[in-house]
Amino acid sequence: MVDDDLILIDEDDAPASPDAGDAMQAWRVLVVDDDQDVHRATELALRGLLVEGRPLSLVHAYSAAEARAAVEAVPDLAVILLDVVMETEDAGLQLVRHVRQDLQREAVRIILRTGQPGYAPELDTIRHYDINDYKTKSELTRVRLFTSLTTAVRSYRQMRAHEEIRRGFEMVIQASTELTKMHGMQMFAQGVVSQLCALLNVEPAGLICAQDGLHAEDEPARVIAAAGRFSHLIHRPLDELELPTVQEALANCLAQRRSSFEPHMLLYFSMESGRGLAAYVDVRRALNDIDRQLLQVFCASMAVGFENVLLYDRLVDQAYVDPLLRIPNLNRLLEMLDARLMERADSTLALIDIDDFSALNDTLGHEFGDAVLQAVAHRLSQGLPRSHLARLGPDIFGVLGPSDEVAVGHLQQLLHDAVQIHGQRVRVSATMGLVPLSERIDAGVAVLKDAHVALKQAKLRQRGSAVYFSAAMGQDARERMRLLSGLRHAFDAQHMFLVYQPKVSLHDGRPQGVEALLRWRMSDGQLVPPDRFIPLAEQSGLMGALGTFVLRSACQQLARLRAAGEHELVMAINVSQAQLREPDFVATVQHALVDAGVPAAQVELEITESMAADDLAVLRPLLDAVRAMGVSVAIDDFGTGFSSLSVLRHLPAQRLKIDRSFINELDHDDSIARMVISLGHSLGMRITAEGVETESQRQALCELGCEEGQGWLFARPLDEAALLAWLAERRQAV
Repeated sequence: MVDDDLILIDEDDAPASPDAGDAMQAWRVLVVDDDQDVHRATELALRGLLVEGRPLSLVHAYSAAEARAAVEAVPDLAVILLDVVMETEDAGLQLVRHVRQDLQREAVRIILRTGQPGYAPELDTIRHYDINDYKTKSELTRVRLFTSLTTAVRSYRQMRAHEEIRRGFEMVIQASTELTKMHGMQMFAQGVVSQLCALLNVEPAGLICAQDGLHAEDEPARVIAAAGRFSHLIHRPLDELELPTVQEALANCLAQRRSSFEPHMLLYFSMESGRGLAAYVDVRRALNDIDRQLLQVFCASMAVGFENVLLYDRLVDQAYVDPLLRIPNLNRLLEMLDARLMERADSTLALIDIDDFSALNDTLGHEFGDAVLQAVAHRLSQGLPRSHLARLGPDIFGVLGPSDEVAVGHLQQLLHDAVQIHGQRVRVSATMGLVPLSERIDAGVAVLKDAHVALKQAKLRQRGSAVYFSAAMGQDARERMRLLSGLRHAFDAQHMFLVYQPKVSLHDGRPQGVEALLRWRMSDGQLVPPDRFIPLAEQSGLMGALGTFVLRSACQQLARLRAAGEHELVMAINVSQAQLREPDFVATVQHALVDAGVPAAQVELEITESMAADDLAVLRPLLDAVRAMGVSVAIDDFGTGFSSLSVLRHLPAQRLKIDRSFINELDHDDSIARMVISLGHSLGMRITAEGVETESQRQALCELGCEEGQGWLFARPLDEAALLAWLAERRQAV
């Protein structure tokens, strides 16, 4: 081979080399030349040589077009030996541009060879094209070619290493970003499996991720994620794995708290809680230094991710799991309820309220009460296998499941037998409210509200009963909510006002006083009866504020009546039980009197008989303090409650008011009215009859010795102007 275009192979000695070895590990070199002799000479020159301990594998192209196809088909080309002149004078240079700019193959090394240097001047070519070496074919002896290739391969290896590191870091960052969207330890661990396999460019043939247990509670390490041939091992305790080698490797990794790569690849993820994680990866190739560096970075990054997931799991646990019973709570039940409503399944929601649970807690202690709840939860869980059980309150369970399972008879049967608590047999009964879901199209919150409405109705009926929700219940509950909302607004907007019903002497008709009565006029002008809004005010906590408003307004009205010349009238003011529970009740009465400037002797506070019977020990000191100011006390609605005579005898009251229900019976039976009047007089009290509507009633009361009366026979409740006019007219008449 003496042609100047051919490579000389016999000028220098080249080192001998062993067999080529595994072709898969060879450096791929693309030879591009339109002369077949050059290809044969290059093969001969490089035969048997090793570069960096690996053989060379030649790929041949005889034109720039073939070379383009070869570059695209072989992704791991290390070097291109490229002829400048082929189809055209600059075909080789155009190929360089295509490789660098179009294919973005920056790592592959390009050695330009030419037999006609003039066609591509060396300085200009190196300046304008991204090539790594420029040789004329005549100077490429075997040793020089080997030297150029060795330099090119080393450069290629370094660039690929940098690319791998950059790619690895990008993948770690991307993995961290993507995995932050995954919640739940198992899902996150499986995501780590996928990202780890992508990082190492291996198939997930097998991976096990195990988390250390709580040693203080003697909890074993457990498999929390697995892939490939190990996927069936999820949730298994580590010491139950039937893979001794893997089990021992994971246990050692958790004990030593560090990663290791030989003889197996084991990655350790450190946790601040001390419950580290170890991952066994079945990688069927040797790991190089770059792999190990990337894995260390990956482990550090993912350890933070695992910590975040553990924190998230704890937050989810607190948000959705009852801490005592370890069953879903209200939040989780609402989610399940919404999902079940979307399914349109034949399901039922039941609320189960344990009867008298607070009394049991107070009597036997909270530890005993907790044990009762645990026993009930266990029995319900066992007896309702197709249903979801949740705890919604201290003693209220929610059950959501198929209607044939969540049925009144079945639920009552489950709770029929006594439960064993600390060696004692305890009978448990429950009151239930149920809502069928088959016809519901609204949200879970609305269904839950209706279940509470049904439960309330069941409680009103009988202890241990069960009630299904009906449309009528819903209408009544919505009306109550509408009124309650309006009541709050009415109080703030001053739509509440007082009217005054006169009280007169039954013997001569002279005005003795007035009773202040609270009224509510809605924005549309409609009046809401007191028996509708007073119970709502008591249930909603507004009664205390409303009572103070009535007390102060009535005292101010009394001051205006006195200014108009009415100096003898007594202002009767109803007091609610909520007011009496206020710690500053006595002071509130005192301030109302002082601010209005009225004498205490002209103010009378009315309490009901039932209030007097509830807690005499608390009520009596309050009434004594009020009496000490000079304010009188009357007992309203007497005869409708169940107070004993001893209660009545110990109350510091000066007046009894006979309920209107007994006045209505006077024409037929006056026995109760006669008894009440006689009883009051025997205790030194004056008597007022409510609801006097006829002259015959007035005469009968006079004959029985009743001193005072109020009712439509004398006057309806009046506003201030009408009251003043009535008083003036009444004074003239008598």
